[in-house]
Amino acid sequence: MPLRPDQRTKLDNTDDRQFYVYPRLVTHVDEGFIRQLTDLYRKRLKPDTQILDMMSSWVSHLPNEMKFARVEGHGLNGEELAKNPRLDSYVVQNLNADPKVPFTDNQFDAVLNCVSVQYLQYPEAVFAEIYRILKPGGVAIFSFSNRMFYDKAIQAWREGSETSRVELVKSYFQSVPGFSAPEVVSRQSSAPNLLQWLGAGGGDPFYAVIAYRS
Repeated sequence: MPLRPDQRTKLDNTDDRQFYVYPRLVTHVDEGFIRQLTDLYRKRLKPDTQILDMMSSWVSHLPNEMKFARVEGHGLNGEELAKNPRLDSYVVQNLNADPKVPFTDNQFDAVLNCVSVQYLQYPEAVFAEIYRILKPGGVAIFSFSNRMFYDKAIQAWREGSETSRVELVKSYFQSVPGFSAPEVVSRQSSAPNLLQWLGAGGGDPFYAVIAYRS
């Protein structure tokens, strides 16, 4: 098990659906992060494939020029998901209440998760589901920075360093037999954390952990 019970706890332990009941039509990372993520998708995704954007919002950061067979959205706020122009359809679900996703085995060529992994309380169950719904050879891409809704992030994330968070996501993949060895793509901020938050340059750090279903 990647996490102890105390590491799964949140400072705000109210129902996640209450926290996300109102739409937040903003991006939670800066333009540099978004460019890196879109470029990573451009390199790792293939056109005319089935994509799941897990824990999504009103924007998916997919390359505009790439056309996919289908993009399924998944998240906690239906109004945000309804405004996402890349989604063909979507489902609203709280993975911390029910980690079993409503998709069939071997359905998707790629599962994407942008800046949301820090909120998963039962990641080993969610990653097992990701493995189940991926086609053989399918890819899972989890991207994140150092920003978060602090009270909603799990303790293991809140109290960790950027390096330990990367290792944490790697351990989620490693908890499920059949994923390839996780690969890390990163670009750390050149600005101290306080200066970054004040907009003094350096940009948000970018991390992505990637693995393939065997």
